[in-house]
Amino acid sequence: MALLIIVGLSLLWLRYEQLGIPLMPEKQVRVWLVEARIDFNATGDETLVNLSLPENPPGFQLLSEQAASPGYGFSRISSPEGRRGEWSKREAEGLQNLYYKAQFAPTKERDSRQPAAAELPEPQQILWEEPEATAASDLLSAAFQSSSTEASLTRELIKTINKGEGDQNASLLLDDMSPEQLLVRLLNQADVPARLAMGLELEDARRNQSLTPLVDVFVDGQWQIFDMGPEGGNGVPEDVLVWHRSDGPVLEVMGGVNSQVRFSMIRQTVPALGLAQGQSGGRGLSRFSLYQLPIEEQGMLKLLLLLPIGALVVAFMRIIVGIQTSGTFMPVLIALAFIQTTLVPGLIAFLTIVGLGLVLRGYLSRLNLLLVARIATLIVLVVLLTALLSVFGHELGIDLGMTITFFPMIIIAWTIERMSILWEEEGAWEVLIQGGGSLVVAIIAYAAMQLPLVTHLTFNFPEVHLIILALILLTGQYTGYKVSELYRFRVMADDR
Repeated sequence: MALLIIVGLSLLWLRYEQLGIPLMPEKQVRVWLVEARIDFNATGDETLVNLSLPENPPGFQLLSEQAASPGYGFSRISSPEGRRGEWSKREAEGLQNLYYKAQFAPTKERDSRQPAAAELPEPQQILWEEPEATAASDLLSAAFQSSSTEASLTRELIKTINKGEGDQNASLLLDDMSPEQLLVRLLNQADVPARLAMGLELEDARRNQSLTPLVDVFVDGQWQIFDMGPEGGNGVPEDVLVWHRSDGPVLEVMGGVNSQVRFSMIRQTVPALGLAQGQSGGRGLSRFSLYQLPIEEQGMLKLLLLLPIGALVVAFMRIIVGIQTSGTFMPVLIALAFIQTTLVPGLIAFLTIVGLGLVLRGYLSRLNLLLVARIATLIVLVVLLTALLSVFGHELGIDLGMTITFFPMIIIAWTIERMSILWEEEGAWEVLIQGGGSLVVAIIAYAAMQLPLVTHLTFNFPEVHLIILALILLTGQYTGYKVSELYRFRVMADDR
């Protein structure tokens, strides 16, 4: 039993960590909706617009994307420079507006390393004019002295560049370029391939934002982004979405002039469960997820997976509490029916059919039928009673017919037979005790099975049933007094 609980909890935690399925059904997560707007003036010729699109940005996962471009054809293409969106039109003239929207979810993984292409990158050839050439050489010489690898050289250069006016050489070079551009030029001069990447600073409800430069350095056979912060650490800030990471331009427009791309963003809240279902993608434990099944089968299993909860309730109520029921599984099936019918209509339907069935069973006892024939007759009568009750309910405007059909007809017929025999042998009081006990246990099981947390865990974490199995086995080993027995013999305890 302990092993079952350990295995169940371990699998539950793995599914939570790998797939991000929330433990609580109402949990919400924040995502970012980013819109890129392309503006340009078309010259009346064939128009082709090419925009760099984010591909596996560190710290984010692309959930969905779409393009709004009336009159334009749009396609997403993969190229050596990365993923790009392409708009095309045979003829366009005047001001044009194209839109690209994408939804991103933050992830725990923020590793910015990216494998190189098939061909290893070559450092760019850098040319300086005096006195910039001397200043660049002095910066590199000082950085070489205090570094031993490409990564440490990059960090030392970042620290020197960040001094700004505190370093004469850095101050001179920064007059004509940004710190990111200077770092890229210095690294290439030192035979370390480096390039400018572009990132988008995320801030809720911002409009008309432009991309900010980042530094992508080829270190240990992989491209890696370095932060231009004081310490020059490698990685991407949490509030930055890497949009462009290649040697090509962010935006190319053929057949147009005065082109620009601007970004707007907004933070949204979505259900964590829906997000996890969309992100599963057949990886890890998601290969054994119920999400892979057709929707019809998922709906069926969602109800069936509640049966172990009802079985646990029945085991506890009978073994620990000591409530008598008509059979072992009948309360579970009644509770399952109540979930689909709601409690009050289900109770009305059940009591009506069982009551009428007992009356008819009393008549059948006079015919001296064999057991098999008697049960078969009861099944026919139960079906007829169900149909009649459905018709009367429809005429009265009460939607009972659809709810009754969910009850297991065979089990109801057998229950009527057992109650009838019990009536003959033990009397009506015993029938009332066991029938009432069955309904009480069924109502308690229904209350447990319809809890949102229970339905969420049983379907989204199937391994929780191993824990339920262990609890049922543990309950089955109980050999002490039942609660009902302690109540019955309370007088003996008082006498002592």
